[in-house]
Amino acid sequence: MGEKEKRDTDEGLNSLVKIIQTLRGENGCPWDRKQTPETMWKCLAEEVYELLEAIEDGDVNDVCDETGDVLFQLVFIAELYREQGDFDLSDCIAKSARKMIRRHPHVYGDLALKNEEELFQRWESIKREEKLEAGKGRAKSALDSVPRGMTALLRSYKISERAVRSGFDWDDMGGVMEKVEEEWQEFTEALAKGDKDEIALEFGDILFTLSNVARFAGIHPETALARSTDKFEKRFRHMEALLAERNEGLNDLSRTEKDSLWEEAKRAYDSDC
Repeated sequence: MGEKEKRDTDEGLNSLVKIIQTLRGENGCPWDRKQTPETMWKCLAEEVYELLEAIEDGDVNDVCDETGDVLFQLVFIAELYREQGDFDLSDCIAKSARKMIRRHPHVYGDLALKNEEELFQRWESIKREEKLEAGKGRAKSALDSVPRGMTALLRSYKISERAVRSGFDWDDMGGVMEKVEEEWQEFTEALAKGDKDEIALEFGDILFTLSNVARFAGIHPETALARSTDKFEKRFRHMEALLAERNEGLNDLSRTEKDSLWEEAKRAYDSDC
């Protein structure tokens, strides 16, 4: 980064900090003044998902806009802790920079790595060393680094990844697909019994196993589900538009008519893709 770019970035971050300080000030915005780290992380999560949507849509302008919104939430949270006398944004940036340099000795040092697996092992080793230095003790499990606050599907994917890197995995896709069939059978048996708790547990087992199917297939289950949900939403909205033109509602249609309308919406959506 050149001096001008660095200066522009610094000025941009400083301007965000000043805006937040004004909003939090005595004559600022009542909503901003009452926010806490606990309330702001929810805003951050919403903005992250909006950024994901923009990335999935491939709209560069939206990605730029949403990235700015995510940055604003992060700066806001850092400012809340500065007000409490804990740390400020410059502390966050400096700490992150030192961490990234320390965790990339193959880039900033003379360490030679043969492949990505060695890279991952070294990364995890450095993280364990950092925890020891911070007085947090040695990790009790390979799964300790997976945050509990993740969405359930994303967490299942991360948990299985960590287990695999510790040597616990199916041999191939065939093995995990057999497990899916086994879990489906257990789910249907639970449905027959009618026990809600058992049904929920067995359904969860199906989803967890399917996240491993995604891993074997080299795709991310969270992204795949987001795309499928988006596809369904667009088809459903198109179906609603068709019904509005005909002055009809879904409840007015027979099962056969609904299926026919859905197929029409699918064709229209697929032709636009």
